[in-house]
Amino acid sequence: MNAVQNIAVATEDDGIRIDRWFQRHFPDIGFGALNKMMRKGEVRLDGKRVKGNERVAAGQTVRVPPYQAAVADEKPAKPQGIRLSDEDIREIQSWVIYKDADVIVINKPAGLPTQGGTGVTRHLDGMLDALMFEKEARPKLVHRLDKDTSGALLLARSTSVAASLAEAFASRVTDKRYWALVVGTPKQYQGRIKLMMDKGPGRAGAGERMIVTPDGKRSVTDYQVVDKAAGRAAWLTLKPLTGRTHQLRLHCSEIGHPIVGDGKYGGTEAYLSGAISRKLHLHSYMIRFPHPKGGMVEVTAPLPPHMDESFRMLGFDPASYEDPEFED
Repeated sequence: MNAVQNIAVATEDDGIRIDRWFQRHFPDIGFGALNKMMRKGEVRLDGKRVKGNERVAAGQTVRVPPYQAAVADEKPAKPQGIRLSDEDIREIQSWVIYKDADVIVINKPAGLPTQGGTGVTRHLDGMLDALMFEKEARPKLVHRLDKDTSGALLLARSTSVAASLAEAFASRVTDKRYWALVVGTPKQYQGRIKLMMDKGPGRAGAGERMIVTPDGKRSVTDYQVVDKAAGRAAWLTLKPLTGRTHQLRLHCSEIGHPIVGDGKYGGTEAYLSGAISRKLHLHSYMIRFPHPKGGMVEVTAPLPPHMDESFRMLGFDPASYEDPEFED
């Protein structure tokens, strides 16, 4: 790489440390080299000097200086990998639903964290060596899905492609649609949910929790009811226009229709009686993104087993689904 890049921070990266942002999008820049660039003022955030522990916000611009020469003699930082058996590798590769020379889209299973954290030893980021295929480098995460959310997740097969896709996410050129099974049926079959939300205190052992607060960050989701099962449950299509943590889960709960299985935001009311699974019923059904070589690519992900079973029990038919047209 021999040219300066100015990259807009995507909504999926809102609030993370800038050194983590570089690790995510430019993993071949070593930790020492990155710190040196920051000390020299070569890395800038909205034109200002920045330290590694400072956090980025969606829409800000990160200046990425030329860095090949800076790391020529330094071993690139490599994410912590997980020891994988041949069976593990076959399973992980079976998640691939789209692949070409530049990008991979997988159907992430529910229950698998995208990245590691305190006490988390098994996560997608540690499994990416299984998705190298003919490449010499592991693919890179472009965005995230919550641990319990399944579905389409985009990976870049090079640093330059990761940067291109990050810009597409930041400029809202990408389109993501989710399917959710919610308790009850919204009175309005189509609408837009707008809330100011931010991190709040979590219950002991419950992990990160978001709350509605006047001082929070703007969050917007469009929704449409696809089908309903009497007054018991409804199948929604959700289109997030911002990318806040747990946005869809909080939004559904706040309109009085928590996502089935979401005890964190819906409490005991989030569980249906009978044989309906208690797992979270939220699935990244479709992603549409600009391919770095030109044109748009649209990929859809089949439902996970627990949602497929719930849909069948409630009489919902994914084969008859047609994407709704949402207003811009």
